[in-house]
Amino acid sequence: MPAERGSDLKFEIGHVLFIDIVGYSKLLMHEQSEQLQKLKELVRATDQFRLAEAEGKLLRLPTGDGGALVFRNTQEAPVLCALEISKALKNHPELQVRMGIHSGPVSEVADLNEQMNLAGAGINMAQRVMDCGDAGHILLSKHVAEDLENYARWRPYLHNLGECETKHGEIISLVNLYNDEVGNLQLPEKLKEAQRERVASGRAAPTFRRKHLLIAAAVFLLIAAIGFWIYSRQAKLKTPAKSIAVLPFENLSEEKGTAYFAEGIKDEILTKLAALHDLKVISRTSTAKYQSKPDNLKTVAQELGVSTVLEGAVQKAGDKVRVNVQLIDARADTHLWAKSYDRDLKDVLGVESDVSQEIADALQAKLSPSESHALAAVGTRDAQAYDLFLRGEYELHQAESNLHADAYDRADAFYRQALARDPSFAEAAAELTRSRLSRHWFVSSLTLQELQEAKSLIDRALVLTPNSPEAHLALGLFFYWGYRQYENALSEFNRTLELQPNNALARQYCAWVYRRRGEWERSLADARQAEELDPRDSSIPRNIGITYLALRQWKDAEQAELRALSVDPHEIGSAASLLITLLNGPGGVDSAWRAFNGFPDDTKSLLIGQGQRGYGGPGDVRAILGIGVYLDVTERRFSDAFRALEKKVVNDDPGRLQQLVMRVALHVLAGQADAARSAAEQAVPLLEARLRGWPDDTFAMGELSWVYLALGRNADALRLSRQAADLISIEKDALEGPSYQNGLAQIEARAGTPEESIKRLRRLLSIPAGGEASIARLRIDPVWDPIRDRPDFQQLLSGPEEIGPNK
Repeated sequence: MPAERGSDLKFEIGHVLFIDIVGYSKLLMHEQSEQLQKLKELVRATDQFRLAEAEGKLLRLPTGDGGALVFRNTQEAPVLCALEISKALKNHPELQVRMGIHSGPVSEVADLNEQMNLAGAGINMAQRVMDCGDAGHILLSKHVAEDLENYARWRPYLHNLGECETKHGEIISLVNLYNDEVGNLQLPEKLKEAQRERVASGRAAPTFRRKHLLIAAAVFLLIAAIGFWIYSRQAKLKTPAKSIAVLPFENLSEEKGTAYFAEGIKDEILTKLAALHDLKVISRTSTAKYQSKPDNLKTVAQELGVSTVLEGAVQKAGDKVRVNVQLIDARADTHLWAKSYDRDLKDVLGVESDVSQEIADALQAKLSPSESHALAAVGTRDAQAYDLFLRGEYELHQAESNLHADAYDRADAFYRQALARDPSFAEAAAELTRSRLSRHWFVSSLTLQELQEAKSLIDRALVLTPNSPEAHLALGLFFYWGYRQYENALSEFNRTLELQPNNALARQYCAWVYRRRGEWERSLADARQAEELDPRDSSIPRNIGITYLALRQWKDAEQAELRALSVDPHEIGSAASLLITLLNGPGGVDSAWRAFNGFPDDTKSLLIGQGQRGYGGPGDVRAILGIGVYLDVTERRFSDAFRALEKKVVNDDPGRLQQLVMRVALHVLAGQADAARSAAEQAVPLLEARLRGWPDDTFAMGELSWVYLALGRNADALRLSRQAADLISIEKDALEGPSYQNGLAQIEARAGTPEESIKRLRRLLSIPAGGEASIARLRIDPVWDPIRDRPDFQQLLSGPEEIGPNK
């Protein structure tokens, strides 16, 4: 492969991954050709290769028995690429490959034939590092390892080997990169031989100590077991100089009820900075995890992947406001700029613009005319409308955190009051729309009339301010959450990103829309970009895990969910997704129980007696029961499942109805027909009333299907389950569609149409649907007991299953 050349190629340091096939020269010519071609295919298929190549940040050098990849983006890129290659090689035992990594000087030169080639100490050293290893080894130069040691996620992988003498007589220090999944933990033969020579000659013991390796491995296993060693995939070793995190502002007002005001000022500054293409700006979801003035500022900056941090404080007294801000270079712990603003309340609206402009100047950010205009613009001139808007923002953040209807009500009321004061306040209209749509998607559905009212609000906002990123984001959510019109939604989210390139929410929504369209790789790529902008938002790695789960890439899904739990150990959605992943994977129900028992008590309590509404996967009995109860069901411990369910205390009518439906499903699965009928008679009028209020409530359809099944109304159960499956078909929704198909297959299995059920399952096993249908689950789930002994069902259990490349 010839080196790729760019006309403006200017760089000095390359991050080099050197690869070769061990024993290549001993292979027959056709074997050499086949193995080299296969290695090229594996390398080209890695995410890091494709990402760097797409960005024009990759150079390649063929070496006959392998090659060198020179990454020009981050020092982490060749390491991540090596891990991907190592995982892929597990499926190709005939390929014996070793790898070496070093960062150093690399230049592009013309050879005697005037062809461009690569040379330099960086490539030479990477090859010498690799030459010290055996098949399976990923060896690092000490220089690279020392940089990686600054980041917690890499420490468990790094195992010091000491010194190795190359064939050129050069002594180099090496580090072995491995864990129980990738790499080669064995001491390289060259170091073993040197160790034997030292022992035979009576010379001093080598730098390398085997016991250190064992201790490091033990520490890694402990950390990996609890899931806290995994940090964001997007952590950058070379943090951009023009990068910033705006930490929560301290509220110095005597009236503590004004906390919303300090938070609002901070968020408005962050929103303005997010519009600058020349800056990397971390989302508020991540920065909100920290204190106003943390003691460990350098660590905070490293965790967020930024070079600079803005700290601030707000004091509001009557109609006077003081805002103190200071911009800090977190790497050197030095102040770049600080200023105080004393304003009347009616004049405070311009503070965010002033601060944002000062920050842009301090970081030497290049601004386009439109960006300069965005920094200077204010949403309203009415100070009271602005205050009401900030109150609404505060309540909306609370609502999105706890999904409580009351918080949504308070947010909506404040936005409406702000609009009553200033009908031209486009941002208030946009945020009111977003609040309404968030409630619709996560809590309770809006009526068609309410959805149209939301559309009217956002249309008005766009007429007032055509280039409002908030308005385009809200319109995208209208198309996505309101009507699942994915093409229109993507158009609006991408327009948001044009106006506000650091908008992590818009990037997330692109990822989740691509996922529902079945564009899995594009979804993962956008999700990783969102995670870089919002590294402390646990919902992003959780959703990445859900994507891998659908693709049946169990190990990748598990690691993503563990990463989410390392950010927020109490996040119920991540815990539920992890258990589902483990249940489907090689460890099965035993590994799921071990994880469940290791969760905090409050997490276990939420997992028991709670269905999956709001956490994805509606449509089948597992979603109705909730994963905590479902674990007992998979082992047919129905009495334990009932006891766990009865311990759950609920205080509202929706919760009581949900528990009633759960009891119906449990009685059906346990074969307790009379008890199932009795509970179903109580549930049926309540669920039918819910459906009359919102005829397209597919979750209620799934629940009512099981209630009808308990009442012996098989035709009604089939009709309703088919209706839900048609409303959320696989063609309309590649993520949730399989769940409704699986739910329909379950009803068919118990309502007298087993052939249709098995036909449906066969399709689910052939497409990305790992969260809903897997051979591991089919083997243990009692929902399939009525058809378990059929030959065609048994054939499914021994047949193929769609499996992702990294399972």
